[in-house]
Amino acid sequence: MAHVGQTHHNSVTSSKTEGAVAHGLEKQKDNEQVAEKPYSIYTRREKWFIVMVASLAALFSPLTANVYLPAIPTIASAFHTSIESINLSVTVYMVLQGISPMFWGTMADSVGRRPILLACLLVLCLSCIGLALVPTSAYWLLMLLRCIQAAGSASTVALGAGVIGDIGTPAERGGFFGLFTLGPQVGPALGPIVGGILADKLGWRSIFWFLCIMSAACFALMLIFLPETLRRLVGDGSVIPSPFYRPLVPLVGKGRVDRDAQRPPKPVLNNPLRLFFYLDVLNLLVFNGILYAVFYAVNTTISTIFATKYPFLNEIDVGLCFLAIGGGMTISTVLSGKMLDADFQRTKTRLVKKAEEDPEKRIRPEDVTKEENFPVERARLRMIPIFTAIFVLTCAGYGWSLQRETNIAVPLILQVIFGYTVTAIMNSVQTLLIDLLPSQSSSITACSNLVRCSLDLLVNALGPGWTYVLLAGICLACSPMIWFAIWIGPRCRAKRRARNTAA
Repeated sequence: MAHVGQTHHNSVTSSKTEGAVAHGLEKQKDNEQVAEKPYSIYTRREKWFIVMVASLAALFSPLTANVYLPAIPTIASAFHTSIESINLSVTVYMVLQGISPMFWGTMADSVGRRPILLACLLVLCLSCIGLALVPTSAYWLLMLLRCIQAAGSASTVALGAGVIGDIGTPAERGGFFGLFTLGPQVGPALGPIVGGILADKLGWRSIFWFLCIMSAACFALMLIFLPETLRRLVGDGSVIPSPFYRPLVPLVGKGRVDRDAQRPPKPVLNNPLRLFFYLDVLNLLVFNGILYAVFYAVNTTISTIFATKYPFLNEIDVGLCFLAIGGGMTISTVLSGKMLDADFQRTKTRLVKKAEEDPEKRIRPEDVTKEENFPVERARLRMIPIFTAIFVLTCAGYGWSLQRETNIAVPLILQVIFGYTVTAIMNSVQTLLIDLLPSQSSSITACSNLVRCSLDLLVNALGPGWTYVLLAGICLACSPMIWFAIWIGPRCRAKRRARNTAA
């Protein structure tokens, strides 16, 4: 009996050992499969190159809008019309800037990033040629071409954000989005300076020839080097698309394509307006839009307020004042991206440690970054309350420093802080929006652009100047939306996940 019991015990032990070994081999096999199938075939250096090209294209959205502003008096004189009439071209530009990305972004989420980016740049280039040659007797044509110009340039930001959602993992997106926004953030600072110099030295038509040459060069760069990244078409980049989607020179991903890779499902055209019915997404869009409206109010009134409060400044000096806010934004694009990646890793490390210490093993350490387990809202918005408080105080202080006509160094320093904080906040929220719906990252960025431009028009309706002080107070009142996003986000994601699973 003892011998039989010992034999049974050895058999059970052997069975457990074999089971453990089999489980270990199965786990190792799963890990190998995960290692063999990365999120994207592109190396980190290649991803940075793709993001830099997308950032260059995104530069044209704010650059095209702001480079035009210093020449408004000259253009009004050339067309024998009032400055108010030429300012109307700025308004229609903003309207198209808000609406057009809804069309282009949705198309990019369906038919591909590369062809839509090329189409936008081509429209921009051709419209700039038309604006450079428009006769001064055709005011209506100026308005029409400005609308077409906006339709071409405004969507590049949404399309670039879509590229980041395609190639970057959640752990990388913060840094990528930080570099990507360098182009859109530099535009508002450099645009007025470049436009003022060109209009003064070469005439107002030279502004549009400059934009034409720049957009044509960017078009050529993308045509030659930019690969298609839409995951519905190329998966992780290993699927070979039709020749229409391939770059002329396959510089990135060369030699890593899989000719036997299974082609992803046929893309479906989604309605971007449906995104407004997602409570967590709408909450973030409104919060981001309010902050951008405050930034827009500050940025557009720099020239008028500084010229009034500090009459010793000439036009070039006033143009250089834009470098303060632009410098703060440029610094923030780099540092905030690193901060977002560090916060993501910090949250991941804490969850892994908690999972390893959990005796019940409810979550395996390797599963903590799965959508259903990872609190992405908390990781992305961790520093936003602090930045929002600094942002509101800086905005109010900036207004009072101008009201009291303090030393010019005071408002310029506050501009740097203001630019840093507003960029850090908007980048964090925008990165989170891409995390929530990476497959519709262009559409969701287009929705964000629509909300921001709508609030910009509200600023114009109320009048510039002290409007941003009022909006800073609104930002303070809306700050609980940050905690609401952290609270409601996981619930909304769970509902979407259940709905997609059922579908």
